[in-house]
Amino acid sequence: MTSISEAITTIKKAENDADKLIEDSKQKSSEMIEEAKEKSNALIKSAKDEAHAETGDIIFKAEDDAKKETLQISNKADETVRITKDQATGKIDEAVDIIVKNIL
Repeated sequence: MTSISEAITTIKKAENDADKLIEDSKQKSSEMIEEAKEKSNALIKSAKDEAHAETGDIIFKAEDDAKKETLQISNKADETVRITKDQATGKIDEAVDIIVKNIL
């Protein structure tokens, strides 16, 4: 009988150990899941922050490029106006001569 009693005690202990192992495994898996969620949230936040920084850099570069292009266009327009003005000024004497000849 002792042997049956010992076997039952051993089986009961094995059941208790298995229940404890299951409970520990559930706890450990919950902790791992929570840790994975925290890491994933940290990675997402980091990616968002990096994207924001890159967006700011892209906007700044685009604005800088636009300012440079605007300055180039403005300088080219100023040069065109200067050339046209010089050409027109050069023709004033010729126009005056024609007007004077036609009037006289």
